[in-house]
Amino acid sequence: MEIKKPKIRSMQYDEFKNNDYLERMVQQLNDDGAGVILTTFDDLINWGRSNSVWGLLLGTSCCAIEFMALGAARYDMARFGFEVTRNSPRQADVLVVMGTITYRTAPVMKRLYDQMAEPKYVVAVGGCTISGGPFIKSYNVVNGIDKVIPVDVYIPGCPPRPEAFYYGLMQLQRKMKVERYLGGVNRKTEANDEVNNNETEKAKGGQV
Repeated sequence: MEIKKPKIRSMQYDEFKNNDYLERMVQQLNDDGAGVILTTFDDLINWGRSNSVWGLLLGTSCCAIEFMALGAARYDMARFGFEVTRNSPRQADVLVVMGTITYRTAPVMKRLYDQMAEPKYVVAVGGCTISGGPFIKSYNVVNGIDKVIPVDVYIPGCPPRPEAFYYGLMQLQRKMKVERYLGGVNRKTEANDEVNNNETEKAKGGQV
């Protein structure tokens, strides 16, 4: 039985036994002035997306004041690729919610999230945003924005320090790098649709 040999340009079949030949071939190309990068299209797109995160800031209390320190010279968040913030949800990748969300504010937050284009992410910053914080038993405060919109990263604290902001945003970058951009489902939101709709109706003043 005749073995069908692969035809690869400038590669000898007898030498195609392990990766050493490929490494020597790449080294030769680099020495001749040709740069070679071996990667997948998903990795290339996610590398660009994770290092150019555009945030939509929704700050309602002291966590937003703490976030302002990230852009100052002491911390300089431009090093990490998420210094660009946008005031339009149609130009943003990440909704960063910082502070207390009341039932009056929740429909506005939900509308901003719905207007963002896919793929989109949500970062919940501070105890008030995550669980209601000290107002957890208050009649007018949402006990966690995950009851209204899906949350990707939680940054605890009251308020969290700038280092905690950085860690949370870098965790989001790691999540973006392992996603499948071309095909596949990265996050299932159908399971929480009923709960989210109930919370949204409650926020609008309806009876659930």
